[in-house]
Amino acid sequence: MASFLEKILRTGDKRVLRQLEAYTKAVNSLEDSFASMTDEELRAETDKFRERVKDGESLDILLPEAFAVVREASKRTLGKRHYDVQLMGGAALHLGNIAEMKTGEGKTLVATLPAYLNALSGKGVHIVTVNDYLAEYQANLMGRVFRFLGMECGVILSSMEPDERRKQYAADITYGTNNEFGFDYLRDNMAWTVEEQVQRGHNFAIIDEVDSILIDEARTPLIISGPAAGEANRWYAEFARIAATLLKRGEDYEVDEKKRTVGILESGIDKVEDHLGVKNLYESKNTPLIGFLNNSIKAKELFTNNKDYVVIDGEVLIVDEHTGRILPGRRYNDGIHQAIEAKEGVEIKPENQTMATVTLQNYFRMYDKLSGMTGTAETEAAEFMNTYELGVVPIPTNKGVQRIDNPDKVYRDEIAKFKAVVKDIKERHEKGQPILVGTASVENSEYLSRQLAKAGVRHEVLNAKNNEREAAIVAQAGRKGAVTVATNMAGRGTDIMLGGNPEFEAVEKMRELGLDPNTNSEEYEARWPEVLKACEDAAKEEHDEVTKLGGLYVLGTERHESRRIDNQLRGRSGRQGDPGESRFYLSLTDELMRLFNTGMATRLMAAAPEDSALDSKIVSRAIATAQANVEGRNAEQRKNVLKYDDVLNRQREAIYKDRGRILHGDDLKEQISGFVDEVLTTIIDARVSEGHAEDWDFDELWDALKQVYPISITVDDLAEDAGDRTKITRDQIVKEVLADAHLIYEEREKSVGEESMREIERRVMLSVIGERWPEHLYEMEYLKEGIGLRAMAQRDPLVEYQREGYDMYQSMLGAVREETVTYLFNLDLSKQRTQASAVRLAEPSRPKFLQYSAPDEDGHEQVHVERTKEK
Repeated sequence: MASFLEKILRTGDKRVLRQLEAYTKAVNSLEDSFASMTDEELRAETDKFRERVKDGESLDILLPEAFAVVREASKRTLGKRHYDVQLMGGAALHLGNIAEMKTGEGKTLVATLPAYLNALSGKGVHIVTVNDYLAEYQANLMGRVFRFLGMECGVILSSMEPDERRKQYAADITYGTNNEFGFDYLRDNMAWTVEEQVQRGHNFAIIDEVDSILIDEARTPLIISGPAAGEANRWYAEFARIAATLLKRGEDYEVDEKKRTVGILESGIDKVEDHLGVKNLYESKNTPLIGFLNNSIKAKELFTNNKDYVVIDGEVLIVDEHTGRILPGRRYNDGIHQAIEAKEGVEIKPENQTMATVTLQNYFRMYDKLSGMTGTAETEAAEFMNTYELGVVPIPTNKGVQRIDNPDKVYRDEIAKFKAVVKDIKERHEKGQPILVGTASVENSEYLSRQLAKAGVRHEVLNAKNNEREAAIVAQAGRKGAVTVATNMAGRGTDIMLGGNPEFEAVEKMRELGLDPNTNSEEYEARWPEVLKACEDAAKEEHDEVTKLGGLYVLGTERHESRRIDNQLRGRSGRQGDPGESRFYLSLTDELMRLFNTGMATRLMAAAPEDSALDSKIVSRAIATAQANVEGRNAEQRKNVLKYDDVLNRQREAIYKDRGRILHGDDLKEQISGFVDEVLTTIIDARVSEGHAEDWDFDELWDALKQVYPISITVDDLAEDAGDRTKITRDQIVKEVLADAHLIYEEREKSVGEESMREIERRVMLSVIGERWPEHLYEMEYLKEGIGLRAMAQRDPLVEYQREGYDMYQSMLGAVREETVTYLFNLDLSKQRTQASAVRLAEPSRPKFLQYSAPDEDGHEQVHVERTKEK
């Protein structure tokens, strides 16, 4: 089915290629006119283009001229002229496609074309690479073209501080990794001031190795988490004592066991304030204390030892309410678990709480326009179209591919396989042919390294641990006699050129000369042509010699579960018309062979001697089928992850949009007024919507209203207006209470001034959202973990997740409204008379550290912790 879909998706290829060829002809026709310009005249074209864009001219119309200018600038700075196929690739990217270009076709140079064109709008362009080293290397090298044309080029590195990041994002074109771009987006939506934010929108992204980033890494979301509470141990223990000894049920608080909620009464608030020496428990800086108080009472009244949980070896373990089984490793959320630990007097363990999260799919779908480059997108064309609405356009190679792809050799076990691998490597190494060996794991690369050392073969081992060092080694992997053993991801993005990579060598030589393209650009540009020519001359003789030896030999020691990774490895040989050769060595005990039906291969091997290989196209076809099955399974997983994340993504976009509005200074007066009406009306309706006045508990209603605002009217006032207590109506209560609340609010506003009150509203609302959103994320994650069980009841888990997720989101919004109104009515405003002091009002203390979880280059989860700096 997938292959049929791929064919359907490619029916428009010829039409698109004709369009790209037309653009290329237009660019070529302009080449001579731009070649005759001086450097200053060429640079001035950028300003002219910008003016034309401002006047409404479309980028599509500008494309031929802009591409011709970049081509000329590249010739003058890098000594490289874009091939026609590179112009076609650049046009495909500008039109929002994935340009499928074989390894060695110069994808890094291709990106300069659409990047320059789209940067003319002034909205910024992001070029996404797989690691920090490549981002910096490409930004320095290609940045020379952009700077020559009067554009700024930036790079985002993991070590950068926010001020530096902001400066880099302000550049016309910014290089960086997918994880850094994604984390900056999340951090911007955790910021407490506009000044803390670093990004400036999501206009156009060009993703290098697009299949790796949007497919392989898409199953692991980006997550920022932090400690759930500050001085957890002290406060949980303190409030456990308060709940146990100071507060009495019915007198200081109420408990609704059916709804599993608690409500603190005024006497309870007074006792806690006296005990802690706090004037106002509802003041912004005391916000966390209310949470501790609520949790301590819940732990005391709603969670029972040996029923809801047990204590074993000093650890609180949850008991499953349905099965009675202990659930090791599971913890209650929102600080309840810590409150129970404090109640039981055992060690209180701090908990990490997800503060922000996004999948790479949903991050990149935010861009107004998205494009990508890779050598291997064909196998995932259907997924690119379905998930990202990206078409895959195969770009012809500049020169025909001459690589010979030999059939697989299959051995009985790994020992026999590696013995044959070492023999093959040794024979070719003795001739001087360069060899690149691909392994599926670090363990295998280290095992093979030991075997090669025993055989006396000098070699380099790369495990994708040091990107800069490994890029330098890979750049020389095409030299005579070079043997390089690498995991599939190592050294990606660096060209293996026969005889050595002269461009890479030239960059290193310039560094040795103490020249930097950013700091001393004029001297750098002046020396570059001479240094590059020297490196090209040095490499040419060896290139010819290695070509006669058959070019680069790529040897794979195991098939990856994805055909794309195998094709990437093969594609490192035979670039730009060079000769090359590839072969995969497999064993029946390899992971892929073991997991799928290899009965036929086993039968074929049964009569064969132990060390003999099976060259069989039947086996290769069986492996290709197995790979297609794995790819299909992984694609379903990604599709499933996305379906669930789409629910959360709609909520995230809405909450971040509201947060952004507040952060950028929107006037919230009308919105807060609406909150007051809604919160108070909800409280009233919960108590007087049914029955008649004589049935209503006015004392309970007034207690509930006092929790939110200092009500100044009494039931007697209403009775007097109505003529009798029994004649009081629901509408009368709503009308009088809302009028009273708005009057009190206006008086509070007058006491601090309108400007300060608006700022206080913004800070309080940001603070409440900052507390509630992470709790909601936790609850959504908890819901998702158990939702699959609904299928047993013949209910669609996704539909259930959407429905309950929506209810939980609405509940969170209700809590945000209620808490915001409560704080605004109960804050001590006596010191908040100036806007400057109001700015400090509601900003909570920052967590001491943040934990970042993201996919690595293999798509597996990697975690690192960073200490946060004090403001």
